[in-house]
Amino acid sequence: MTTILVIAVCFVQALYAGLSIISILALRQGMSHYTFVVYRMAIATALASPLAWYLERHSRPTMTIKVMAKIMLLSMFDPVMDQNLYYVGMKNSNATFTSAMCNMLPVFAFVMAWIFRLENVDYRHPRGLAKVVGTLVTVVGAILLTMVKGPSLNLPWARDHEKNHSSQPKVKGAFFLTLACFCWSCFMILQPNVLKSYPCKLSLTALICFWGMVEGAVVAVVVERGNSEAWSIHLDYKLLAAVYGALLSGAAYYVMGLVVKKKGPVFYSAFNPLATLLVAILGSFFLAEQLYTGSLIGAVTIVGGLYLVLWGKARDQPPSDSKKANVEEPTGTPAQV
Repeated sequence: MTTILVIAVCFVQALYAGLSIISILALRQGMSHYTFVVYRMAIATALASPLAWYLERHSRPTMTIKVMAKIMLLSMFDPVMDQNLYYVGMKNSNATFTSAMCNMLPVFAFVMAWIFRLENVDYRHPRGLAKVVGTLVTVVGAILLTMVKGPSLNLPWARDHEKNHSSQPKVKGAFFLTLACFCWSCFMILQPNVLKSYPCKLSLTALICFWGMVEGAVVAVVVERGNSEAWSIHLDYKLLAAVYGALLSGAAYYVMGLVVKKKGPVFYSAFNPLATLLVAILGSFFLAEQLYTGSLIGAVTIVGGLYLVLWGKARDQPPSDSKKANVEEPTGTPAQV
């Protein structure tokens, strides 16, 4: 089962890498990330809802006001807040830097999961220390990947890019990406609690996408008022980003719900560095972002940190039923998250 989960998470990270490249191209064409989130969630809702209705028609529990409130809060964290902050950060940096910054996610997820007792850490045991050290090493590797320049690899297809674009990360972009990681971590911490009350993963995915569309539309109408061009759709990268992003959202929410429930939120977020490696490679081809020896050092560091986390998690078990009350206690209501 663990092998299947690893393959599923790796596949999702590969899809995220592709979305990063397409999103940068769409932003360069003037895409409004506010309306992009709305269109992305609208398509995802249209795709996920029929599947959820048919496949879970006999197992779907009764919806309550409390569960619906949790789902609405869940969709506010992601896609509304997380994705909008993510794309603001991306607009103020580049694809590789954006993906590398998102490797702070394991740190946020680890700390928050530990606070809410979703993650067990025994500092006296080597595997407990491995989870802590591995998470930190992963983040350090992501920073090295972007911040440490070193000699250029002189990729011929990316040489002209450095003449017109700065390779230095932007402080403003880093700030918004940090906020995005915090919102994403809140989503991952709250999602397992919602699944306990509403254990139908496909139906939950459809509801998250639906409320993300509704809440995102409210935000977009307010921010983009008077700008009708922001809602226009043509056969370009903006349309491709919306459709691709919608397909990814449905797949990612479902896989995340399955993986987080089985292995915990840190296990899922520990694979985030894989997307950074792929974005660095794809960015050099499609966005002409030059690569440096620092990227190689960062890549090796990331793989080392990822191995430490996975080694530390190898013998972990998901939160047992005996601890169910303790897990639900700190995340029992949306207001407490």
